[in-house]
Amino acid sequence: MNLLTSGRLNEYLASVDALAEDMLFRLVAEYADRQGVTEQLKSENQLLWIQKTNNILACVREVVENDIIYS
Repeated sequence: MNLLTSGRLNEYLASVDALAEDMLFRLVAEYADRQGVTEQLKSENQLLWIQKTNNILACVREVVENDIIYS
C-alpha cells in the first residue's frame, strides 16, 4: 500500500519483473546445459527435446516464483 500511495508501485513491479525474467533466462540456459538439451538433440529427437525443455521451464518457473515473486 505504501508503494501505491507514494507513486513507486509501477517502478517496483517493473524492477521485480526484470529481475525475474533475467533469472528465468539464466536458469533455463544453465539447466539445459546440465541436462544436455542442445540443438543437436532438437534435430535428432524433437519429442525428447520438447519433454526436457518443458520440464526445465516448469522447474525454473517454480524456482523463480519461490525466490523472487513469493519471497
